[in-house]
Amino acid sequence: MVQKQYEVLQWASLFLEENNRETRVADLLLQHHLGVSRTQFFAQMRDEIPEHIVDNFRKDIEKHVDTGVPIQHLMGYEAFYGRNFSVNPHVLIPRPETEELVQHVIDHASKHNPITIVDIGTGSGIIAITLALELPNAKVYAIDISGEALETAKKNAENLQAEITFLQGDFLSPLLEQNIKADIVVSNPPYISEEERPELSDTVVNHDPELALFADDNGLAAYKKITKQLPGVIKSGGTVAFEIGYLQGDAVKALLQEKFPESNVTILQDISGKDRIVFATEL
Repeated sequence: MVQKQYEVLQWASLFLEENNRETRVADLLLQHHLGVSRTQFFAQMRDEIPEHIVDNFRKDIEKHVDTGVPIQHLMGYEAFYGRNFSVNPHVLIPRPETEELVQHVIDHASKHNPITIVDIGTGSGIIAITLALELPNAKVYAIDISGEALETAKKNAENLQAEITFLQGDFLSPLLEQNIKADIVVSNPPYISEEERPELSDTVVNHDPELALFADDNGLAAYKKITKQLPGVIKSGGTVAFEIGYLQGDAVKALLQEKFPESNVTILQDISGKDRIVFATEL
């Protein structure tokens, strides 16, 4: 039976709602299966959809409901800062809050040229690649301990024609080994404590890599390790930008101030008004 787009969408939204899943998934996934822009999608609500597309869409909706698999894994990509990045179970799915971290770094770095930037725990490469493309005079390094994550990031850099130097290793260790100095160190490290695991949805805890999610010491272990290594990497007067959990601002600020007493450390809120970024200058 041939169905119109709005009918297919209606079924999916209701099915998602009945199973306590987000209904917006229906719009995003159907738009992907149809291969149309958002404007086209809403303009063709009364158009008929080929049966094979309806079948594939229905299978993906059912899989999402049954397993919690993120739709980004079903589609193979997620948008970040206006570009599509390939994602898979080896990397964290980009979050909108991280765009705010990137924007603060761009605003700060655009006043300084040329500049060396390091992204620690690059994952899919969203931070490093976006900074390289938005700041043409920047030399950008991207580090990750996961070989699979680096392969994904390299693929994204190639697809988006971004020039990045990729290094594999634990936090800042590859820079220390090669005596590479940075003007800006930026990171969205793992910062969720093990105690918070029960609060996470199955789409996150069962499908994002644990290495990119959880950290010891109430989620502060990565910040402690990076801050300890920073003096051997950061140039005098340099900058550090961390994404943080919304309850970690004071703790991460204190770590940086202890290591760099003369620095200017501020806690910045995200669009929801929650502490999300620790920004330290004049290190």
